[in-house]
Amino acid sequence: MRRLCHGRNRGGSTTLPHLTELTWREARTAGAGAIALMPIGSQEQHGAHLPMGTDTLLVTAVVDRAAELLAGDGPPVVRLPALPYGHSPHHLFAAAVSLSASTLAAVLADVLRSLTESGFRRIMIVNGHGGNDEIMRLAVKEHALGAEGAFAACSYWSLGEAPENPGHAGRYETSLMLAAHPDLVRTPIEPHTPAGAPPLFAAPPHPGLTAERHGEWARVGGMTDDPSAARPDPGGLTIRATELARAIRAFAEATAPGAV
Repeated sequence: MRRLCHGRNRGGSTTLPHLTELTWREARTAGAGAIALMPIGSQEQHGAHLPMGTDTLLVTAVVDRAAELLAGDGPPVVRLPALPYGHSPHHLFAAAVSLSASTLAAVLADVLRSLTESGFRRIMIVNGHGGNDEIMRLAVKEHALGAEGAFAACSYWSLGEAPENPGHAGRYETSLMLAAHPDLVRTPIEPHTPAGAPPLFAAPPHPGLTAERHGEWARVGGMTDDPSAARPDPGGLTIRATELARAIRAFAEATAPGAV
């Protein structure tokens, strides 16, 4: 039976157990000690220069790099296939494949329940799309009310002492995509200045206030800031992956047998 831990393939790069490649017995064995990592993203417009799957591609890159950083002395992890659809109705003015909030909540509840019944006792959802954040966190809280185990959730950009606001299809995401998937970035990247006042969702009128206004995404052209200044930023990916690896390690330590 293959070892359910990090290893090295013939080319020398780190390998990561994927649930898709395990037998059911291997999955059961892994569930007793490993943390299941579930990336979730979206399929939605990201301006004229980035692909629809940007959020899914970036969260997958961060999760895989974090797992590589944990190889050797970190907790064992098993990566689930990324959920490529999220809650994106605000991008349907252009193009998206969106799940309703209730559907995404139901999907996450079913996945969490299935993993728990399949033997996994520690599960972490890692999100790549802002529209999923609140739904994902609520799903974890509700699942923990009735299931044995420990469950966590985060958005990859939100971890650490000084997280950066990723915006949407602007400099931040474009810089990460130029590092992770440069072949998918359409160039030249045209400058973009959102028309009129900043949208309420990006610049609420009072700290801590959530504010939305109908038609804002279409008004600003689907982007929160100018992507034309973006440059490949492998360091940015490494920072996000490092923070995620720290979060995974901390979650593992806090939920180890005897920790409570």
